[in-house]
Amino acid sequence: MRASSLFWPTLRQDPSEAELASHRLLLRAGFTRRLAAGVYSLLPLGWRVIEKITRIVREEMNRCGAQELLLPTLHPEELWQQSGRSEKWGPELMRLEDRAGRTFCLGATHEEVITALVAGDVSSHRELPFILYQVQTKFRDEPRPRGGLIRCREFEMKDAYSFDLDDEGLEKSYRLMEQAYRSIFARCGMSFYQVEADATLMGGIFAEEFMLEAESGEDTFFVCPACGYAASIDKAARSQPDSQPAAAASVPPAERVATPGLATVEEVSRFLGVAPCKLIKTLICVADGKPIAVLIPGDRELNQAKLLAAAGAASVELAPAHVIEKVTSAPVGFAGPVGLKGIRIIGDYDLRGAADMVTGANEADAHLVHVTLGRDFEVDKWADVRNNAGGDLCPRCRAALDQKRGIELGHIFKLGTTYSQRMGAQYVGPDGKQHPIVMGCYGIGISRIAAAVVEDHHDDDGIIWPVSIAPFQVMVVVVNTADQAQAEIAERTYQLLEQSNLEALLDDRALPPGPKFKDADLVGIPLQIIVGKKAAAGQVEVRRRGIEGSQFVSPEEAATWAQKIVQSEGEQ
Repeated sequence: MRASSLFWPTLRQDPSEAELASHRLLLRAGFTRRLAAGVYSLLPLGWRVIEKITRIVREEMNRCGAQELLLPTLHPEELWQQSGRSEKWGPELMRLEDRAGRTFCLGATHEEVITALVAGDVSSHRELPFILYQVQTKFRDEPRPRGGLIRCREFEMKDAYSFDLDDEGLEKSYRLMEQAYRSIFARCGMSFYQVEADATLMGGIFAEEFMLEAESGEDTFFVCPACGYAASIDKAARSQPDSQPAAAASVPPAERVATPGLATVEEVSRFLGVAPCKLIKTLICVADGKPIAVLIPGDRELNQAKLLAAAGAASVELAPAHVIEKVTSAPVGFAGPVGLKGIRIIGDYDLRGAADMVTGANEADAHLVHVTLGRDFEVDKWADVRNNAGGDLCPRCRAALDQKRGIELGHIFKLGTTYSQRMGAQYVGPDGKQHPIVMGCYGIGISRIAAAVVEDHHDDDGIIWPVSIAPFQVMVVVVNTADQAQAEIAERTYQLLEQSNLEALLDDRALPPGPKFKDADLVGIPLQIIVGKKAAAGQVEVRRRGIEGSQFVSPEEAATWAQKIVQSEGEQ
């Protein structure tokens, strides 16, 4: 490809809307353009990267026996209602009506559609097991699209689904997909953590995420440096503290203290001169339509995914102000467990043995001090309901956990029979009886991988693509196209690269050398061949993007150099 004929609109300034490095660089280097919030066009360079990632994904899926198909983007909403997820996904599921008034959804994921397909065409144990997958555009009405291709409302995704006779078969399929994912990320030049994850949204029984560590990431996860335990913030367990009875005898009676207008933990702790951890934060929530009270230390944050499991509910959310006032007889910010009646109380493990604490007084502008568990209030259920924090103890070996930020690259789930039971996907076994098919699902955000690679592979000058997914493998930069010797050597080098089946971009634009060199570093093609002042002597300069040093060689040696690198790194 010649740069003079390539649609390659670069930007000299950072776009004002770009927050992350990948967002900024993909826009500046001419890979993407924004159409609307969370909606991006993929320009020729961007599409070449997506195609290469997709090819790697397809190769690994096919290698483990998965079969590709293509499912509809338009889903009748009845399917989502049948699975019970239409309400759970809420406004994130994009909906539209046809001319007859029937409601459809734009495919956010395809568990319902694939289960309905298999339910209609599989009836015998002899037809199982198998794995189906597709590569397709997905649609989700994200409330806060962020970071360009990191979190979009329209994005490219590979989703796969396994169908097995039993849990043993599911385990085998799951491990096949796990290994395929590990190979995919390695071939894309990415390091990653495999972490336990929450499976609630998909309705599964077990899940794991593949996370790229990145300070710019929106996800939090924890890793134990001693035993290797790793989990997302919604799944990370904690080593339970030793239960100690509250020392009620040595604590003064609970006492009301006026705290006018002080409703936050920070305000109250500062006013009373106590550490935030000595406050009990009482949160009124609604679980399956019924109010509950949740107690956590004042210096910690509630984890709603953990609370959902602890409450045994299908849905849980923070209660609106009018519900809080009805339950506590106080405005928001003054709730406490003392005297609460007719409401279930769930307490975080950290509060077992709580003594001499501060709580809301369940009246406006007042708190209670010296509050002690067992004497002043009781807890109906103890559970892990707060977010983990760095330094919490590993649930396996009790070493201190490391807290990390990351970008989710892929997610694999053991669904079990959640969808097959609800949607009638059954088979007749050798025993002549009906059994629900056991399922798994496995997703990779292909367009997100492209952005995540840039987050992980860039410097101050631009992108540094791994050879395996770079839009081109080699870039030939002609310093002065008006110089006949340079033009001839550049053309000869370009032809040698083409004859070696290498993907080369020849920058033959009639521009000064400065902008050409800046564009070469910005676009991040990993192998650079510079045709400049030594062209008359039959030599070109070869160098790796992002690596110091270069050398002068003949065009033939340059082609051999590039071919060796591509062969060793392009197909890992």
